[in-house]
Amino acid sequence: TVEELGDGKLRMAFEKLKLKLDKAGLFDAAHKKPLPAHPQHVGLITSATGAAVHDILTVMRRRFPFIPVPIYPSLVQGEQSGAALVNALSRAVKDARADVLIIGRGGGSLEDLWGFNDEQLAKCLFDCPIPIVSAVGHEVDYTICDFVADVRAPTPSAAAELITPNLQALLDQWNATWDK
Repeated sequence: TVEELGDGKLRMAFEKLKLKLDKAGLFDAAHKKPLPAHPQHVGLITSATGAAVHDILTVMRRRFPFIPVPIYPSLVQGEQSGAALVNALSRAVKDARADVLIIGRGGGSLEDLWGFNDEQLAKCLFDCPIPIVSAVGHEVDYTICDFVADVRAPTPSAAAELITPNLQALLDQWNATWDK
């Protein structure tokens, strides 16, 4: 038998699923929900102990420390990660506290990120009533989750920057208005 080296099988499976979901309309811009300008609760779907959760929380605390961040912990790597991410997303939707969700993890190989290429997860993301920011990996990493989510952030830290108001900028704006 002849078999491709490296991530050949996974890359082909990724491209096949990407084409299928694109044809089904899951990537259409018309279905993307806008992010809230000033979120009241930011739900976080990731590993509770990974670097991504630390990075996101650090950025959010620096920019606007008043936003509650319920965490919906999940496996983010391994064979069961796709189902675990679906479960965590379902918990976040049922909880109904967050007005925006971040789903993600740090970088890794295509195999490491494979749970974010799960077809069931893609369908759940598409059907989610809450706007979702995908923050999977680093800038060069792309997953199915990135294409279905309402917004793709190049890194977990960038996702936190994207959705969190800058308190200092708001105070400066308020002070400039007050001084007039």
